[in-house]
Amino acid sequence: MDLFSLLLLLQFLSASQAQTPGKVQQETPLPFSIKECGKGSDCKAISGSLTIDANWRWTHDANEQGTKCFDDKGWTSACSGTGDECAAKCVIEGAGDYPSTYGVSATKDSVTLKFVTKNNNGVNAGSRMYLLDSSGEKYQMFKLKNKQFEFDVDVSQLHCGVNGALYFTAMEQDGGQSTHSGNKAGAKYGTGYCDAQCPQDIKWIEGKANNKGWKQGEGDVGKGSMGSCCPEMDVWEANSIAQAFTTHTCQSVKPTACTGDQCGGTAANRYNGLCDKDGCDFASYRWGATEFYGQGKKVDTSKPFTVITQFVTSDKTDNGELTEIHRIYKQGNNVIKNEPVKVDGLGKADLLSDKFCAANKKMTGDQNDFEKKGGMKRMGEAMSQGMVLVMSIWDDGEAKMQWLDGTYPPGKPADKYGVKRGTCDANTGVPETTRELFGNDQVIFSNIKIRPIETTSEETPAPKQKRSTFHI
Repeated sequence: MDLFSLLLLLQFLSASQAQTPGKVQQETPLPFSIKECGKGSDCKAISGSLTIDANWRWTHDANEQGTKCFDDKGWTSACSGTGDECAAKCVIEGAGDYPSTYGVSATKDSVTLKFVTKNNNGVNAGSRMYLLDSSGEKYQMFKLKNKQFEFDVDVSQLHCGVNGALYFTAMEQDGGQSTHSGNKAGAKYGTGYCDAQCPQDIKWIEGKANNKGWKQGEGDVGKGSMGSCCPEMDVWEANSIAQAFTTHTCQSVKPTACTGDQCGGTAANRYNGLCDKDGCDFASYRWGATEFYGQGKKVDTSKPFTVITQFVTSDKTDNGELTEIHRIYKQGNNVIKNEPVKVDGLGKADLLSDKFCAANKKMTGDQNDFEKKGGMKRMGEAMSQGMVLVMSIWDDGEAKMQWLDGTYPPGKPADKYGVKRGTCDANTGVPETTRELFGNDQVIFSNIKIRPIETTSEETPAPKQKRSTFHI
């Protein structure tokens, strides 16, 4: 065989053993921009686009369009064999029309995520969207230390059991395309998702199908033998009843595939896994500020408002260690400081820090896995390498979202510190019922800005600090 023929053969083999985009449906991400700000209102638009996670996409046999590789019962016979073999046979398609298929629509700087959408292929529940940079081929990376992150949100149409979330995870900028030869689709097709729950419902991990050991559960929830782990900064998990912002650290700041005990998927091995699943959270209702957030309360969830999060470092520079995370709200003309909660050993606290986490874990009797897996310093290390912005709307087939808005863990007395998370009844949050009753729910995220903390507008409190160089 001559050299030219050999090169052609190698090229063919490489292409045939990879998770690749299909050719039936074009991928056209939704145009979306954020703002990079300096002093006061000195902001400039950063153009990008939004793409949906690969889990939501149509996947079929590369040679037979009508043969699905995954359906509502899980992986089909078309995806038999190893994960590599499945990736070689199956392609993932473009999302097509986002509003009619997934209930996602965007204007220049605003995105609406609808909970349940009926389409030609059936019913879609939820969505998970990622921000791409101006190239449309890579994720926009955010370095949050010594920065202030702001957005407007409307949660007025989010009921018990539905979560409209905005957060960051330590995904790779290209979705793992350069580090995993089996991934030819990349960020444009929403590949490479990971978070601190080490989710095992991810269909494609490291460029291969997660079909080994896949078990389909109730509804559309299934799990394979692999999970996808990485640090996660939950800036916003909320509905109209309750909210929380939470740090989740991992042993590594890089995305890591897990199997078995590494995934921490059972109660017995939860704290043996690669990541801190519990996290360190500031949930106002949970910690005693029961009249702070909700319809008609100080932060009135019947109306839109602005969420401001400040990531404070030890030396007030971009290179310092992350030490505290502050929260402020704006609604109308009012600046609303985060309401302090009483914590034994600290007095009153209104921010996240290692001390807050340790004191609260002691009060609840929970393991401090956050500290074990590096605490604020490790969270800051993940931020230093850059994180990907995620916006989603979802329900919870495992815990019925009770950890956010109800009573959790089940079986513990509701009057025990930290158990009551919100006013939702223990019977709410079952996906089948939630989708039937609250299918019209939606969340709107808009006017996203990032700026150095020092250049905060005068009406918003901010720590005094040295000048920092801004970069996303």
